[in-house]
Amino acid sequence: MDINTLIARRVRELRDQQKLSLDALSRRSGVSRSNISLIERAESSPTAAVLDKLAVGLGVSLASLFEERAAHVPPSPLSRLADQQIWTDPESGYQRRNVSPNLPAPIQLVDVFFPAGQRVSYDSYHRDVDIHQQVWILEGEMELTVGDQSWRLQAGDCLSMQLDQAISYYNPGKQAARYMVALCKN
Repeated sequence: MDINTLIARRVRELRDQQKLSLDALSRRSGVSRSNISLIERAESSPTAAVLDKLAVGLGVSLASLFEERAAHVPPSPLSRLADQQIWTDPESGYQRRNVSPNLPAPIQLVDVFFPAGQRVSYDSYHRDVDIHQQVWILEGEMELTVGDQSWRLQAGDCLSMQLDQAISYYNPGKQAARYMVALCKN
């Protein structure tokens, strides 16, 4: 399944589970009704910032929007690399891949490839669910700003944070960075 179709199905599935109209999700997320409709029809490739707003509006982690929940396939504790879809942010070119198996679990792992010189900011932090995140730099360097505090991270460094304030990811290096994100719902 194409990644935009997967996102479309997940957003619609989560909205339906919560019995939210397009208007209600629009109010909760700050994303326009027409944009949500385009996303749900897989006619739009949403940016990372828009997906984060939708996740907040739906009360789930961003990684949850990339989970494939096929009703006819039983959940598996194994997630094979060949089955892990890659999503690319159309603005920055950053790529994310959910590594975790599609099981209900309190922990989600995400592998991120972040191009040099790019920045992605998430301003949506008023969540209905508490999410804790750790970012472990595998290659390159990243500058993370959480609220008013910034950290410059090199390969091997790991930063822990609560997703309760604005976060900005910036790659100041001349080469791409790669990092692992571990998300845990409290």
